[in-house]
Amino acid sequence: MIACCLFQVVNVSGSVPPKVSEALSVAREARCSLDDLLHKEQLLSSSVDQHLADVQLWMDDLGETRDQVDTIERHMKYLRCLQHLEELSDFDNILTQLHWPIDDIISQALVPSRGEPSPQPGCSATPPPHTLPLCLPVQIMLLPLSKRFKYHFSGNRQTNSLSKPEWYLTQTLLWMGNSSAFMEEKIQPILDRSAATINARVELSRGLLSLVQEKVAFDAGRLLYDDVLFCHLVEEVLQFEKELRSTYSYPKTFPGLLHLLLDEAVLQKWLTVEKKMAVEKMDAMLSAEGAWSSQYKDINDMDELKAPDCAETFMTLLQVITDRYQALPCPSAQLKFLGLQRELVDDFRIRLTQVMKEESRCPLGFRYCAILNAVNYISTILADWGDNVFFLQLQQAAVSLGEDALLKGLGVMELGRLASLEGSLFDGELALLDRLKGDMLGRLLEWTMREITEKAKPYCQDRWLSLPSQHDQSTMSLSSSACPMMLCLRDRLLNLHQVLSFSLFQLAWQGLAERLDSFIYQEVILSNHFSDGGAAQLQFDMSRNLFPLFGHYCKRPENFFKHVKEACIILCLNVGSALLLRSLLKDSRETSDWMSAGDPPPESALNELGVYCLAACDVLILLGLRASWPGQ
Repeated sequence: MIACCLFQVVNVSGSVPPKVSEALSVAREARCSLDDLLHKEQLLSSSVDQHLADVQLWMDDLGETRDQVDTIERHMKYLRCLQHLEELSDFDNILTQLHWPIDDIISQALVPSRGEPSPQPGCSATPPPHTLPLCLPVQIMLLPLSKRFKYHFSGNRQTNSLSKPEWYLTQTLLWMGNSSAFMEEKIQPILDRSAATINARVELSRGLLSLVQEKVAFDAGRLLYDDVLFCHLVEEVLQFEKELRSTYSYPKTFPGLLHLLLDEAVLQKWLTVEKKMAVEKMDAMLSAEGAWSSQYKDINDMDELKAPDCAETFMTLLQVITDRYQALPCPSAQLKFLGLQRELVDDFRIRLTQVMKEESRCPLGFRYCAILNAVNYISTILADWGDNVFFLQLQQAAVSLGEDALLKGLGVMELGRLASLEGSLFDGELALLDRLKGDMLGRLLEWTMREITEKAKPYCQDRWLSLPSQHDQSTMSLSSSACPMMLCLRDRLLNLHQVLSFSLFQLAWQGLAERLDSFIYQEVILSNHFSDGGAAQLQFDMSRNLFPLFGHYCKRPENFFKHVKEACIILCLNVGSALLLRSLLKDSRETSDWMSAGDPPPESALNELGVYCLAACDVLILLGLRASWPGQ
């Protein structure tokens, strides 16, 4: 196309101006330059292709060299690992020279069987997933112990007995104890020099525990259908845990064996067996020959509660249950056992109620009083438990966790009292026990009063109106008609004092005094008229005979007979004082509507006489019972 244009330009060149000629010349030069550039480009492209072809050979050689370097590096790492293993095998030689393990207790104490050890499912030295792995030196030191443990406590070995978990548990503790000095003297300095924050003794114990943990977990699953062996395993695990923490100072921050008992199937089995055995023991303790006798009956200083043997055995049973589950690391599991204890308390209360009903025909009998003592003893111990730190912590846990089984039926007020520690988790059981205690004590006092009132009939019907006056009280004696009542009362007080606990007897004699006060006031005083001699005799019988019977148990027994004491004061007033008092009381009653604020009330005159309990109307009635009025 350019050539065509040039051709056209040449054809017309003769007619083109000079500037066009110059332009054509420049175009020809540019064409020549372009041709040169195209030629050079072809030469350069050929040169680059040749260079790339030459370089590709070098790159292939470099890739092979790089692969060789990678292979050499892997070989170097492998050699370094071999060197590290060789160093560790030097470590093995050192342990051998130091006679590690310390000694072979198993070979001396137990009889091994020949042959290669067969692996036991679930039994390995693998640490629990929630703990850090053991440091490498301890892992190496644990290898021979692990081998021996598996050898003796797996498969069909004589030493691998489900009925003897104490064998492997005791052996583990022996290893811990025997290796303690070695770990502290030989291994701990090495760890300290390497700036490792590891306790060598604890680290080895942790490794040994991993063996025991898997062994216990495996055995527990096999014993779920054998109550006796399961209970034995639990007891041994609890004892092992106790020794591990106390004797061997294993830190509480590391798990021992108790967490294995929190497995759902194991925990439920434990609760079931605990209840079954407790019920069996309750049956046995209530049917035992000395169930209702106190083992401290001959030791006065130790028999204040007078708890019968069955009640003391029952509370010991509950305490043992507490001791077993107290160390569990889970409040929810502990609350399940607390619920079981409350259930057992309620069961025992029902059993006591059934026996009490059989004995209710004779409330003054020994067994009835023993049942009452049992109820009071259980109530006293549970009240003390309510203030115990452990049960207070469980109470807080129950509120925070919202345990339905323990808090069922409680209103907002009750929950608030529990949360503020004003109440206790035993309040429900205490209320039922106190109700039973109140019913039994009421029946006992009712029966006692029935006997006393029967003896008091002649005294109630005595001729108080015709008794002559006696000016010298030193010559006075107890009314003959009162002797049967006083003797009966004395005997009953002595008997109750002997058979009832101190706190129950306090309630008993005070309740008896209250009933006697009401009875004598109603049936003797208000039902008769009194001469001066009759009033004086009544006061003598009360102040010199009745009140002193209770003086053995308090300093001022007359304060428990306020109606009788004050009635005697009114009946024994001299005639002048009685007339003035009667006039004052009558006037105050008739003028009560228009008395001025400054006039003293009639109660002031009564208080001056020592009368505080009786009302003015009652005093007027008593004054009306006096026979010695002027003109009569």
